Amino acid sequence: MDLDKLMGKHLTRYFDPTRTIPEDTLQQLLKFLRSTPTSTNIQPNHFYVIATPEGKQQLADNLGERFQDNAGKILNSSHTIILTTRADLPDSHVEAVFSKERADGRFPEPAKQELWESMTRDFLNLRNYGYKDVNHWMEKQTYMALGLTMMAAAELGIEAMPLEGFDPASVDKAFKIRETGHATTVLLALGYPDPNKNYTNPISRFDTDELFTFV
Repeated sequence: MDLDKLMGKHLTRYFDPTRTIPEDTLQQLLKFLRSTPTSTNIQPNHFYVIATPEGKQQLADNLGERFQDNAGKILNSSHTIILTTRADLPDSHVEAVFSKERADGRFPEPAKQELWESMTRDFLNLRNYGYKDVNHWMEKQTYMALGLTMMAAAELGIEAMPLEGFDPASVDKAFKIRETGHATTVLLALGYPDPNKNYTNPISRFDTDELFTFV
């Protein structure tokens, strides 16, 4: 990964509608997205991969009246991912996580798996009843997946543009997301840049001494 190249790069705002991500490249990126870590391995997400013209139109039509400027980004993208987060954290989901870990042999010794499950439950109780921020905490996991996937996309030569300019309730309704126990958190449009609309001006960031404190 060329970090110097990434540090001077603008996020693409305009996609080339004539280019599509090859299927093997897309599957590699989705495999990476599936692998992204979450705190306590809680995996609170479900991802909707919007690939067809009909799906992109459905999403573009349901961004909300205030956010129609983003419709073209969705329509011109190769794919757009709707990243959703669980609305709550029922015991059934926690048990499903534990069951999958046992099946995958995450901890080869049963005693270590039991200790892990006990520690995880204690931490989740803290989030639920102590900090009372379980929804916000789960959304943090979603944004961690978003950021890591954007880096992976860059490594694969794919442009990735996160979008918060949309009405989550409208998207949830259009794709019946809330019926699954989830809610839309953020969108990630993917594709290749429009060569006629590339930014060439330098990026602007605060100076190092304003951003870092060394102790």
